[in-house]
Amino acid sequence: MTLCFDPQVAVDALGQQDRKLGRLMQRVGPFRLEPRKKLENPFQSLLRAIVYQQLSGKAAATIHGRVLAQFDGRGGPKPEQILAAPEEALRGCGLSRNKVAAVKDLAAKTAEGIVPDLRTLRRLDDEEIIARLVSVRGIGQWTVEMLLIFHLGRPDVLPTSDLGVRKGYMLTYRKPELPTKQELIDHGERWRPYRSVASWYMWRATEILRAKPQSADPPATKSKRASKRS
Repeated sequence: MTLCFDPQVAVDALGQQDRKLGRLMQRVGPFRLEPRKKLENPFQSLLRAIVYQQLSGKAAATIHGRVLAQFDGRGGPKPEQILAAPEEALRGCGLSRNKVAAVKDLAAKTAEGIVPDLRTLRRLDDEEIIARLVSVRGIGQWTVEMLLIFHLGRPDVLPTSDLGVRKGYMLTYRKPELPTKQELIDHGERWRPYRSVASWYMWRATEILRAKPQSADPPATKSKRASKRS
């Protein structure tokens, strides 16, 4: 999947609207976020997100693998299979009671059409996607925002609760403490309609400015290629 906007146009517009961000962008280099090429259907993506919550990557991968192995067929379990599965079977895969309740709710809302299929998801605007998906037990706004940025390539998403974005803002703008949600929202108005791009640069700021926050506004220098946040 490709971005649904021109990144160079976004970078140029942001640099004109916010000089400090412009200097950060010069230091970091080109915008390199590439949406993941293969987007699972929303049900499978959210199922995985629920399983992985509050677990280390290795433990979560093991449990997720057990859940997939519990059901026949390619592409992971279907909503109707999750709904029909006894709680004990899902608990036997390593899911907590809360996560069993969450995946059951996800399956029910998918069957009802609240969680859309992939084709429908791509046609919905950001706000409707967020409203639909956060209605699922265990799915918060941050999870949906990451899907919008990294899977759908949407240009104007600002994850105000993300610690990396908040730290990057603090370093870039030389703030004495992390910004409040409202502070980010207010400042983010100048980043519209490319708040996803600005957020990506805030993540990069935590990598290059952490050790020397006083160097947030140096002349542009050539830097190593920033790795994509996953």
